[in-house]
Amino acid sequence: MALRPVPGGSTVDAVLDQLQAQVSGGAWPVGGRIPAETELAARLGVSRPAVREAIRALSHVGMLEVRRGDGTYVRSSADPRPLLRRVTRATARDVFEVQLAYDVQAARLAARRRTDADLARLEELLRARDEATEADEFGAADGRFHLGIAEATRNPVLIEAMRFFIGRLQETMRTIRLDHEVPEAGPARHRAVLDAIAAGDPIAAGEAAAAVVEPSLAILETLVARASAPGSPEQEAPSESPLGEWPVDGPAPAHGEEAGR
Repeated sequence: MALRPVPGGSTVDAVLDQLQAQVSGGAWPVGGRIPAETELAARLGVSRPAVREAIRALSHVGMLEVRRGDGTYVRSSADPRPLLRRVTRATARDVFEVQLAYDVQAARLAARRRTDADLARLEELLRARDEATEADEFGAADGRFHLGIAEATRNPVLIEAMRFFIGRLQETMRTIRLDHEVPEAGPARHRAVLDAIAAGDPIAAGEAAAAVVEPSLAILETLVARASAPGSPEQEAPSESPLGEWPVDGPAPAHGEEAGR
């Protein structure tokens, strides 16, 4: 498929679609270098910033790789955007179920592979989490601790997946906690994860990691079940909700030992 001038409107999206089509269609093979920004801008009839933004977006999802001073290369011909769209539209329960699997595996691998430097960093991250008081500060500190465990695995795929899902999880929970109380395992259970990792016990680390996520997942199951029950008020007025298809009423959230992730 040859590149063609982009019509007016959503310029970056149109450029992105054409670049993706070149890769998926095999015009630009994996491992090959794509044309320079100036050439692409001329052939598409758009500005260089529009081309640069489209390249940045495709680099972010792993299709392209920008090598400073060398050019942009094709990394993969697979288009991950449909998958990312599904993840973006996933319910809170969907996200937590996947996060549970990631957290457990990350804790198990970290227990096998962690270094003394990893343990020192995780101690700092856990302390920052425990000392956080504001809701946004706490959420960010919690995410850094869980990501730190993934980073101790030395598995780049797991690390990137955790980074993406932690961000998605935080967005989802921020929305839910406007109306619902979601319990959190608290400092003691997070400490148990780190202690098991420090002891080099992958089984205990996995069990401790599961105990951190499962309380929140259990309450989400309850909320979804209540919203889906025959005759529930929520079924009379469907709307978008991170809990699922129907909104759910519930008590206001609180931050502390039993509120949070």
